[in-house]
Amino acid sequence: MNETGTSTITPTEAADVAASLADTPEEHLGRPPVRVLAYEPGATLVRRREAFRPVYEAIVARIGRPTLLGGSAHGPDIRWRDEDRLVVLSGDIRGVTLSVHVTREREEDEYRAFEWGGAWSADERHDFDSLPYLWQLYRNGPGEGMTMWPGGRLAACWEHFESALALMAGAWAEQLPVQIPGDWATFSIRDRRGSSYLSVHYIPEEGLGIHLNPRGEQDAPEDDMRARGWQTLDNGRWTASFPDTRPDAPAALARLAVAELRAQGATELDELTAGDISANDHGHFWLPGLGITTR
Repeated sequence: MNETGTSTITPTEAADVAASLADTPEEHLGRPPVRVLAYEPGATLVRRREAFRPVYEAIVARIGRPTLLGGSAHGPDIRWRDEDRLVVLSGDIRGVTLSVHVTREREEDEYRAFEWGGAWSADERHDFDSLPYLWQLYRNGPGEGMTMWPGGRLAACWEHFESALALMAGAWAEQLPVQIPGDWATFSIRDRRGSSYLSVHYIPEEGLGIHLNPRGEQDAPEDDMRARGWQTLDNGRWTASFPDTRPDAPAALARLAVAELRAQGATELDELTAGDISANDHGHFWLPGLGITTR
């Protein structure tokens, strides 16, 4: 074990593995993923994130910037892509692996997972936690961008949406600070009339947060707002912050968001649309695992 509580090959050795997969993929296709980082059992979000950082930085220094940034509910999902081969750096609660795939085969499998999976009713189990990725960010990195973008997964009920939002928030808190250090990320949730209900964000040094944009009508009494989870009222705008050192931060954010949406009168998920999706106003930021329609 090292000082972060993980066992691992060195970042330099991980970079060597990445270079071999990228330069001679034909020698590795069909082989199991290579474990380049293992977390201690029960490692927190912050410990996983900080253990992953030097490994990722060493790989990027060796083979260049990724084509696609991203992550699933369980860990990062970062890709160096061209028409023929796809090198993937992916993680879960156990650690991080490197693998290489035939691009078309991997992406067709993922396309089917998005198109044909999911729950059709509240009685079925949702699969947001098993999607190939919840978010992706394309910033014109080296290689070739995707040509086949699967549709996003839609939640079947409010409980599923709350789970999806919590998973997305947790993924952001663990993955964004390493992949786009110093950058913020945000999206808003609006009803179908176009008025903004909520804005969700991740801000470096602050963590996860949410605010309720000022509206024309009067908010509920202050005691009711605080009971839902709102923390601060400033110039008519309610806000709440959830530092990523707080283990329940993603779940608390999602719980507040859903409680507020329901309190403001939303009854059906198809009334909602996510917009203003941005990562520091740079690149194409896509949230296929959010659980509601995005635009």
